[in-house]
Amino acid sequence: MKTKNVMIVGVGGQGSLLASKLLGRLLLTKGYDIKVSEVHGMSQRGGSVVTYVRFGDKVYSPIIDKGEADYIVSFELLEAARWTEYLKPDGKIVANTQQINPMPVITGAQTYPTELVAKMQAAGIDVDAFDALKLAEEAGSSKAVNIVLMGHLSRYFDFTLEEWMDAIEQSVPSKFLELNKKAFLLGREA
Repeated sequence: MKTKNVMIVGVGGQGSLLASKLLGRLLLTKGYDIKVSEVHGMSQRGGSVVTYVRFGDKVYSPIIDKGEADYIVSFELLEAARWTEYLKPDGKIVANTQQINPMPVITGAQTYPTELVAKMQAAGIDVDAFDALKLAEEAGSSKAVNIVLMGHLSRYFDFTLEEWMDAIEQSVPSKFLELNKKAFLLGREA
């Protein structure tokens, strides 16, 4: 199998590392060679965070170069726009429509860009954007945005629901299991 590349992007504290571990765990159980690389940046201060997940028959590097991502999963809208140059021409962005103001917007030096989804689509980018935060809150916690997004991403993979649920059970503490399963299903159905 040719190597597939998934970038998970967001802002520090949104749970992108758990999302990459969940995806990595599932891919490992399916027998793929996987490489995961985490770039934290200023993650503890709300800065940009990106995680690379690469899988296939044989993967030699964890890094995804520009124009190589099959999927970009974005926890925040501006982060989706920030990483578009990494997407393959036939790639897809799965994006949460939530907007988190970066520091230049907070300080008033800049304004948050408008119409980001429309602008990306006008540039020929396949964007599947939805309100993952609303679904996470419906599941029981705003912190479940990461699992809602993984549920939505699961629609583009040929793995069974049971395989995804097994990966969730192995990745999430038992006291949060039902909440995360509900969040996954809401994202999958969105």
